[in-house]
Amino acid sequence: MNNFQQYRHISEPGWSLGWTWAKKEVIWSMVGGQTTEQGDCSKYKGNIPHCCKKNPVVVDLLPGTPYNQQIANCCKGGVLSSWAQDQSKAVSAFQVSVGSAGTTNKTVKLPKDFTLKAPGPGYTCGPATIVKPTLFIQPDKRRVTQALMTWNVTCTYSQFLAQRTPSCCVSLSSFYNDTVVPCTTCACGCQGNSSQLGECVDPDSSPHLQSVVSNPGPGKSSITPLVRCTRHMCPIRVHWHVKLNYKEYWRVKVTVTNFNYGMNYSNWNLVVQHPNFDNLTQLFSFNYKSITPYGSINDTAMLWGVKFYNDFLMQAGPLGNVQSELLFRKDKSTFTFDKGWAFPRRVYFNGDVCVMPPPDSYPWLPNAGSKQEVSLLALVMSSLVALVLYAYA
Repeated sequence: MNNFQQYRHISEPGWSLGWTWAKKEVIWSMVGGQTTEQGDCSKYKGNIPHCCKKNPVVVDLLPGTPYNQQIANCCKGGVLSSWAQDQSKAVSAFQVSVGSAGTTNKTVKLPKDFTLKAPGPGYTCGPATIVKPTLFIQPDKRRVTQALMTWNVTCTYSQFLAQRTPSCCVSLSSFYNDTVVPCTTCACGCQGNSSQLGECVDPDSSPHLQSVVSNPGPGKSSITPLVRCTRHMCPIRVHWHVKLNYKEYWRVKVTVTNFNYGMNYSNWNLVVQHPNFDNLTQLFSFNYKSITPYGSINDTAMLWGVKFYNDFLMQAGPLGNVQSELLFRKDKSTFTFDKGWAFPRRVYFNGDVCVMPPPDSYPWLPNAGSKQEVSLLALVMSSLVALVLYAYA
């Protein structure tokens, strides 16, 4: 399994892959993974298959699995990094020994109805497609063997299938305007609407938070957000603050706040689109990678935490935030603070698009909309009126 998505990773509790056998196949044994259920294997005596279900579901093994049950790229608990963050951790593998499937490429039938949960819904998988057989190079590198048959399955992601409401929002502020633009009201749902996000938690009136956190059972973790009661009701808020202005540079502070009491976000990432990212000079306490979806236009950046420092976004509370500052060099041909230019055009958190404030609410420079030009004629007329009044007096 290769995660080719640039900035969407698969977080805990990890992926689960399912399919439906074309005939009466069984799984005799597995390494690097396991099925969630064994199924009815009562017709087998002596050697019992690993799984007899018509539609098995496979999950990754956990770190620390004994070596005789491992293969390369296995045993990560189903967690896959995004392709841009770490390609070596964006692949997972397991090996299956199948019975009753046939022994030639004429008798082997492709499985169908592939499903992928990572860990919730959102992925839609296409049919299996036969491709050129995989080649295996022997350790001495002097001989090559090939697989009996190789097929690929491609799964695509849709945020609309994954969740009915957004999962993050953006707020804005600047040094040149006292206005703080908050996340829009009900950006990710409204308080009291249990059909959207569930009941929210008021930290002031709920001292025993653990009493309201449902326990999904051993070995499982809930992916339903348990959010703090706010106007926006979003699990994640990204705040962009234009902090300082220098002669040749300007500085921005970015803060990501976790309002979800039910989740720690490991290996989180942030994707921001802004026209001045081609002049990013220095970044503090975040990693940075340029993403150029439009060829030579460098206006999109991927930001993520430094390993063992701030790559773990804690649950809602005093420690539930990460922040960094970005230093940009001014481009005199395009740079301006006017009309909200200093704020991002679009923001993603963990691959999901965040709700932006309305463009007309962005903090503008003072008097940007009410600045009036004083003409020479007006100055002359006012001077004449003053002289007439003085002579009359």
